[in-house]
Amino acid sequence: MIYEIANKAKRAVENECDSYEIYIDESKLIELDSKQDELNFAKEEIEQGVGIRVIKDNKVGFAFTSNLEKIAETGMQAIENTKLNKKDENYAFAEVEKVSDVKKVYDKKFNDLDLNESVEFLKNVITTATDSGCEVTGSGFSASEGRSLILNSNGVSIEDEGTGFGVSLSVTIQEDGKIATAYNSQASRFFDLDGEKLANEVCNLAKSSLDTKPIETNDYDVVLDYYAATGLLQTFISAFNGENVMRGRSILNGKIGSEIANPTLSIIDNPLLEKGMYTAKCDGEGSASQKTDLIKDGVLNSFIYDIYTANKAGLKTTSNGYRGSYLTTPMINPTNLEFKFSEMKDLDEINNGVLTTSVLGAHTANPISGDFSVEASNAFKIENGELTDPINKAMISGNIFEIMKKVEGLNSEIKQYGPYIIPKLLVHDLRVVGQN
Repeated sequence: MIYEIANKAKRAVENECDSYEIYIDESKLIELDSKQDELNFAKEEIEQGVGIRVIKDNKVGFAFTSNLEKIAETGMQAIENTKLNKKDENYAFAEVEKVSDVKKVYDKKFNDLDLNESVEFLKNVITTATDSGCEVTGSGFSASEGRSLILNSNGVSIEDEGTGFGVSLSVTIQEDGKIATAYNSQASRFFDLDGEKLANEVCNLAKSSLDTKPIETNDYDVVLDYYAATGLLQTFISAFNGENVMRGRSILNGKIGSEIANPTLSIIDNPLLEKGMYTAKCDGEGSASQKTDLIKDGVLNSFIYDIYTANKAGLKTTSNGYRGSYLTTPMINPTNLEFKFSEMKDLDEINNGVLTTSVLGAHTANPISGDFSVEASNAFKIENGELTDPINKAMISGNIFEIMKKVEGLNSEIKQYGPYIIPKLLVHDLRVVGQN
């Protein structure tokens, strides 16, 4: 069926343009949400659509549809839309390359999963949390299956598929007039989520955050837990975007070959990672997936590009033309970002520090300079290698590009949150401003 749709689109445009690209997306989704401890939203959805891009006279045009009876009209609309754009010789579509196999991205359990089983799973998470003495303020569960086909006039024809599962939970707890909140989530390619473990961890975090104490303003060794780290890393990783580099919006412009991070750190963009949440045979343009060393032993090695931006830079795409669905054209985005440290520190090496589970306000960081000032959330003092008192509201300020020059990995489980595959991170001499 999916190839029949593609061939129908191909016949509509192949003689009317210089080159074409057809992207077909099929998805099935189960999604649940609760307001407090009551389920208030549930849906099962099946969606299918086609996105068509064409190049004619060095102008690009795009159109999409979910109405499979209007594929020919959509193709003609894409061609018509080229008239709205300027000529640019950098527009191009993917060439045929060897495509690598990807592993552990599809769970057959999805085929047997129904709405009732999903509801029971989420209810069990909620019950575990409430039985632990926490009030659930929100929770969610999702399960999805996606299939795609990308086909173009250069001979590219790649079919891909994958599944994804996720669960999230936020709670609050009140005790003796004191209130604390906590949040966490899990995501996996497989339905191997441990909802009870998540609920217990979130509730324990909330309980341990109740009796807060003030902290003195000073420079501390700061441990960034997973959410805190990913919040701040977004600004850092945006500087690797090839479009930002060319537009002068990246502080890393012109620094290829320079040391920009701790020499113990290497960062790899790896769309071929086994069981990775962003693993795929190719990107959203049909460029065969490849690993890219962004940082090698602290040295800046590469930025990330889609075809258009790479052509403008006189380079080859790094297969980072990400496509969320048939509704959109590709955009530059990272895939699975592996943060690998050649050396790791232990918590017991920290005599006077702070651990923050998450940060509030990371989106306000200056995307060019990297300066930030964020509020620490679910934060704790570290004394002689042990977590001690929870901390009253405190602000953490610094510069993400300076932080990365001295960041270290903390011996901890490696987890994936969004595109980031990281341990907990340790930053020395970071400013913490205490608040009563």
